Amino acid sequence: MPAPIPRQRAIPAAEGGQAQATPAADGAGPIGDSTADDNTGGPTAAARGPLDDDPVGNSTNLTLLVIEDDPAGSLSVPELLDSAGKPIRIRTARNLTEAERLLTDDVHCILLDLALTGRGNGGNGGPGPGGPGNGGTGTDGADRGADDPDELAVLKHVLRLAPRHAVLALTASGDAEIGAQAVRVGAQDYLLREELDGRLLSRAIRYAVERKRADAAQRQLTESRLRAQENARLERGLLPTPLLDGSPLRFAARYRPGRSRALLGGDFYDTVRTPDGSVHVMIGDVCGHGPDEAALGVELRIAWRALTFAGLVGDELLSTLQRVLEHERADEEIFATLCTVDIAPDGRRAGLCLAGHPSPLIARPGRPAELLPYDDGGPALGLLPRARWPRRQVELGGSWSLMLYTDGLIEGRIGEGNQRLGQDGMVEMVRRQIASGLGGEELLEAAVNEARALNGGDLTDDVAVLLLDRAR
Repeated sequence: MPAPIPRQRAIPAAEGGQAQATPAADGAGPIGDSTADDNTGGPTAAARGPLDDDPVGNSTNLTLLVIEDDPAGSLSVPELLDSAGKPIRIRTARNLTEAERLLTDDVHCILLDLALTGRGNGGNGGPGPGGPGNGGTGTDGADRGADDPDELAVLKHVLRLAPRHAVLALTASGDAEIGAQAVRVGAQDYLLREELDGRLLSRAIRYAVERKRADAAQRQLTESRLRAQENARLERGLLPTPLLDGSPLRFAARYRPGRSRALLGGDFYDTVRTPDGSVHVMIGDVCGHGPDEAALGVELRIAWRALTFAGLVGDELLSTLQRVLEHERADEEIFATLCTVDIAPDGRRAGLCLAGHPSPLIARPGRPAELLPYDDGGPALGLLPRARWPRRQVELGGSWSLMLYTDGLIEGRIGEGNQRLGQDGMVEMVRRQIASGLGGEELLEAAVNEARALNGGDLTDDVAVLLLDRAR
């Protein structure tokens, strides 16, 4: 037969405040401990839950906290064993004040008698902050009397008190609908008092604990997915939208951040057409490819667009961008390379500025693709406080394709050694792809894919490649 939950107030404390009752004469196993003498005094589950580092089935016994206040002792809890055959320890609380005190880290599951809501918590002579029989519990009015229209008020309070604990609701056979409502509110399961036995309750406890853990894992997964979606929307919104309305030039771009599951890296680019008809294009690379570098790249891109529309070009533009970098970077060792090209309204000439960045590649009909001059470039932004960046005039011709890129494209390995693709290897690769008839987005996609294949897998650095085309 099941042994009733003990009401003694003088059982010696054991196991850090938990008293193990002596088995009953009918063979019932270990059952509950005294509530008044259980002075574990640990933090409640609101601060730290039992499912974080105490998985079910390890060397730690399961602990059940029973909350019920029937003075007649009609609720009996049988001997309980976990899946390993170890006894499940039981604590009892007659109101929420005692329950909150006993709800320490080693409690895995709560068995709440829903009849508690029908008699008023702390009544019937139960202990409360104001003394026996005062009907209060010190829980800010959450413990309500029989006239409370919400039959699950105490359950809701327990769920708020122990959001990371498994909760079982106990009800009479005639109140099965209340038990179902308890599950809808947040309990892991409900049990009928008349059908309570050791095997059923032991299995229900294990199931409730595992379900709570699964629910918590699913919630964390959902939250992670929502954060990832929010980050993706944010990063997608920070990628540039070229402003080329009215320009005959065709634009294409490919962008692949080096960090996993990201849309934005330390590489940045932009293209705009100013009111005088000139087309300005920029590509840059902040050292590193983490979220801080990505944020700094966005700041530099937005600053470049604003300064370009304000009419700045060449050294004046790059000097101002360096001041922006110096104010916004988190560390004085952070720098950024940059390449800017401003194309005249007729599309036949351009001004080129290089700040530690590889020179663009130009392809013209009937001529092999080649790099634009790069011997007059200046240092990367952020390296020298009084640096200068000369603007070089270059002839483009009537029909051309101009490709700008970051070093992520050319620093991939070739084969098993330490040899890199480099600028010369990239020029040869692009020449071959153009000769095969590729152009526009297809050319960029082929260039990135071949560099990746030569590297033997994904390129570790951010990669940005732009292409501007002009036909006669």
